[in-house]
Amino acid sequence: MSIVTPWLEAPLAAFAQAQQWLFETIVQPLVYGLGWGNLLEDAYTATGWLLVGLLQLAVMLLVFRALERWRPAEPVTDRAAVRVDIVYTLVHRLGLFRVGLFFLVTPLWDALVGQLRVAGLPAWSLDAAWPGVTDLALVSFLIYQVIFDAIDYAIHRAQHGLGWWWQLHALHHSQRQMTMWSDSRNHLLDDLLRDSAFVLAGLLLGVPPEQFVALVACKKLAESLSHANVRMSFGPVGQRLLVSPQFHRVHHAIGLGHESHGPGSLGGCNYGVLFPLWDMLLGTARWGDGYPPTGVRDQLQGRDYGRGFWAQQWLGLRRLAGR
Repeated sequence: MSIVTPWLEAPLAAFAQAQQWLFETIVQPLVYGLGWGNLLEDAYTATGWLLVGLLQLAVMLLVFRALERWRPAEPVTDRAAVRVDIVYTLVHRLGLFRVGLFFLVTPLWDALVGQLRVAGLPAWSLDAAWPGVTDLALVSFLIYQVIFDAIDYAIHRAQHGLGWWWQLHALHHSQRQMTMWSDSRNHLLDDLLRDSAFVLAGLLLGVPPEQFVALVACKKLAESLSHANVRMSFGPVGQRLLVSPQFHRVHHAIGLGHESHGPGSLGGCNYGVLFPLWDMLLGTARWGDGYPPTGVRDQLQGRDYGRGFWAQQWLGLRRLAGR
């Protein structure tokens, strides 16, 4: 049984109380009112995701926004584009996309993993691989985070290397005014593919549900910071330990972050989501390019990626269809 680090006991207890209050006061009456009493357990889990999202939004508004005002990488001249990114962020942070994922995809992955277990696939767990490590909550959390980050790096390389996937992922790179809200600016199909991979990985690895929520929450918060419109590097050593806003901005730079061998060639650099380690090991790290303009090269030739949420989703499907 995992032992919670003493300094985490009070925050976890406070979170549990807040989740219980939010569930009993708002979510449970709503679920009963809709006639979904059979989904109470799932609704309680969704309440946890909602609360985590609200906490992330609080950190973004109180801390990351202050950093953007303190040392902006560039002036924000197109606030309408940023407002659309806020819509994407609310859809994801408030759990709306995850609820859709739960109903559409998670049952399929649960069934698949169940069939694999019946077929003889062993249930892997951190306890079995390293007995006793889960007695150290922080150690197990970091190990899982490293594993998930390696998966994220591989997915990110595929998003840039596979032509059809890039047609969806290009929406994320089309933001010319990158801010802390830009992390969630993705095509919904792109998010579906990426998040499904993580749900499946979590099931196969046997990650406890509460651990999975914490892993995703910390990763998403770090991604919001890395997209922030702020002149910030973590120094010669720190930027090689964690992805900084400067490091990730190069990934979004026109002609640098989405091309490997000149205009129109798929690829890029600085794919790391949390740790630059994978970029350094695999030769995709690029340092010292400052804070260049962001976007996709074909925007300079007039390619339209859409101004509103639904226009961006529709044009993404058209690009995928080769139009």
